[in-house]
Amino acid sequence: MKQLLLLLFFVQALSGIAQQQYAIEKNIHYYPDSVGQKNEYLSSQCTLDIYYPKGAKNFATIIWFHGGGITTGSKEIPKALMDKGFAVVGVGYRLSPKVTAPKYIEDAAAAVAWVFQHINNYGGNANLIFISGHSAGGYLGMMIALDKKYLNKYNIDANNIAALIPFSGQAITHFTIRNERGIKATQPIIDEYAPLYHVRADAPPILLITGDREKELLGRYEENAYFLRMMKLTGNLHTNLYELQGFNHENMPEPAFPLLVKEVANTTKEILGKK
Repeated sequence: MKQLLLLLFFVQALSGIAQQQYAIEKNIHYYPDSVGQKNEYLSSQCTLDIYYPKGAKNFATIIWFHGGGITTGSKEIPKALMDKGFAVVGVGYRLSPKVTAPKYIEDAAAAVAWVFQHINNYGGNANLIFISGHSAGGYLGMMIALDKKYLNKYNIDANNIAALIPFSGQAITHFTIRNERGIKATQPIIDEYAPLYHVRADAPPILLITGDREKELLGRYEENAYFLRMMKLTGNLHTNLYELQGFNHENMPEPAFPLLVKEVANTTKEILGKK
């Protein structure tokens, strides 16, 4: 009898997942119309798509920044994050060389601010906003989560981000920003545009994920490992690093997505348990 009840519970759980309906709204401008009307490029680039479970309440949201070296790419909703019970926000942002730093970082902050201000309208919980992205997208997330001035502009405390989970994000000053200054990619710089410059003990929980150190882009693993060490030295106890053995910069997202989903699930339970 006990086994039968467990089987029925399992079937009902699967049925609930299968019956969950999702909706998507596309090309939402996250800057006010008054700003977009003054800049055609900003208006075309600075939009987001939101994919969310219809009729659900209190769900988590992952804000996803695409990669592409801050020079290419477009907003996306990764298939690996769909149908998981949470919302996913794919963000577009301006690209170099049409704009230079810090414009694209400011775009990332404006998009995150929009989600904080509007996710409750879709049924989401503003205490459960997670930031992720691959490569350049990971870098943008790291910058706005660590340098609090970008979100402070919108009266949002970066510490209210539930967790930051960058995939192969650059911890030193991004190579595109260096290129904008005529500095070669193999010349490392740590300045105000480096997440490493903003390490702090009170940052939100961070899960760093990179590919294999011998296969990653330049020194991407080592940058993240140094970032982890410096966070620990500041007294931060909520930063961890996974190195995905055998995976390079391009294919590391495949095994990283399940880690992201697990982190969101575990952190959501922890946060809701405190409320």
